Amino acid sequence: METNPIPILTIQTTPFDDQRPGTNGLRKKTAVFESKKNYLQNYIQSLLSSIDLRDRQGCTMVVGSDGRYFSRAATEVIVQMTAANGIGRLVIGHNGILSTPAVSCIIRKIKAIGGIILTASHSPGGPGGDFGIKFNVANGGPSPDTVMERIHQVSRTLEEYAICPDLHIDLSRLGRHDFDLENKFKPFRVEIVDSVEIYLNMLRGIFDFGAIKCLLTGPKQLKIRIDAMNGVMGPYVRRILCDELGAPANSAVNCVPLEDFGGQHPNPNPAFAAPLVDSMKGGEFGFGAAFDADGDRYMITGENGFFVSPSDSLAVMAANLSCIPYFSQRGIRGFARSMPTSTAIDRVAKAMKVVLYETPTGWRFFGNLMDSGRCSFCGEESFGTGSDHIRDKDGLWSVLVWLSIMAVRKQGVEEIVRDHWAKMGRNYFCRFDYEGVDGRAAYYLMRDLEAVITDKAFTTQKFSVGNNIYSVEKADNFEYIDPVDGSVSRKQGLRIIFTDSSRIIFRLSGSGAGTGATVRIYAESYERDPERHNRETQVVLGPLIAIALKISNIHERTEHRGPNLIT
Repeated sequence: METNPIPILTIQTTPFDDQRPGTNGLRKKTAVFESKKNYLQNYIQSLLSSIDLRDRQGCTMVVGSDGRYFSRAATEVIVQMTAANGIGRLVIGHNGILSTPAVSCIIRKIKAIGGIILTASHSPGGPGGDFGIKFNVANGGPSPDTVMERIHQVSRTLEEYAICPDLHIDLSRLGRHDFDLENKFKPFRVEIVDSVEIYLNMLRGIFDFGAIKCLLTGPKQLKIRIDAMNGVMGPYVRRILCDELGAPANSAVNCVPLEDFGGQHPNPNPAFAAPLVDSMKGGEFGFGAAFDADGDRYMITGENGFFVSPSDSLAVMAANLSCIPYFSQRGIRGFARSMPTSTAIDRVAKAMKVVLYETPTGWRFFGNLMDSGRCSFCGEESFGTGSDHIRDKDGLWSVLVWLSIMAVRKQGVEEIVRDHWAKMGRNYFCRFDYEGVDGRAAYYLMRDLEAVITDKAFTTQKFSVGNNIYSVEKADNFEYIDPVDGSVSRKQGLRIIFTDSSRIIFRLSGSGAGTGATVRIYAESYERDPERHNRETQVVLGPLIAIALKISNIHERTEHRGPNLIT
């Protein structure tokens, strides 16, 4: 306990007009947070002030980061400001490190009011990279729209913030630290906890660790290759997959969290995780996985570099959840996917007679379904999958689901996926990202395209590309009515659905940190014939992509020659 009370100061400030949080909180270039005076402090004060004072006083909050540059400095400011704003107890990961799934897990375990996560997800780190602040609420999930709007409204008129600049905490010292503050009856408490232990204990209650360990160490040992991409997942991979489940230490690479992620882009897809894909092509390893910076997204590859698309992964996992004790004991109450995600899981839901919910993009929509007992398992096309064990997507949990399926079925990744296609058919799917688009150009593109596809005449359209003819069945701007609270989310993406179940979707992304907007185009085509399951995705989807480019005129309107990224 400090012998002299630490003073609480009130600092005058002026509001910023660009602190509206997006899909995943507030994300900007690191330089914005680092160089703009009070930019970080303003947003943290807006976040704290958005919580009712009666709820805030004496409550517990969790803080973690993916270890990227500026996280330590930001964590110290958060400690100083939460203390000054009446928070009674902070739980912080060792050295400030906590994965996003671990934050959700701890919030729920200790019944915290919420958690602040310092991450920009799969975006680059370092001084020239990105930085972000997410706020997960009391259920452990991302903030709903109402909370983000409150934060934004506070930020627009903020005139001062409270802080204890003399309060300092050593993030490397595990244990409890109490501080006596001026004008506070009870001490302010900071607990530095093991980054992995609470999350690991939760996983022990979900999976058959014995079966997975046998798979990784038994006579027919599955050799795995796991790439933590120098993000937060390094300590989790080492502790859980290697120490706990017996995978050899050299199974895991890039497991030291680095502030700039080793100069790499911590994005688990074939383009940015190319070293993993290349190592899998040699046939030495039977299972490969990569994670993003904060550990909520993942990528799966099989022997010889067989890539599992996120939508296929979601569908295969859904069809095999009985391989995991958590689900075999509790049952399955429902599935959910984001609207742009492939409809492959819809076919699984129909076969299993399980209700399927289609939501807007954003994990917060799944949280309502789970809290009400409607949904057990969910996912999205951007390499995120999870269940009601927490309220956020969970990369390592997803990897353990795959290993559990392999342990029970005694099959390799490719065999499992091809068997799934043979039973359910294959959904060919891809996403095109046009990044850094001028904001006005993106707005008018979407506005004009909506006018085209919602015109009554459009639903009678037929598009002929080569030997393919596509007849429009439905076209709209997706609207979601939450079955739990009745809230309505409008204009969530433009959909064109054809009579053969093919789809084209256009959506503006709300998760970027850079200048300009991101326009995403999604294309999907269903193939039932097993003889046609080995075709190249881009070849199959070529006609749909041609239609999308023609009706949107996106290259001319955005001055882009093509997409920045294809996944």
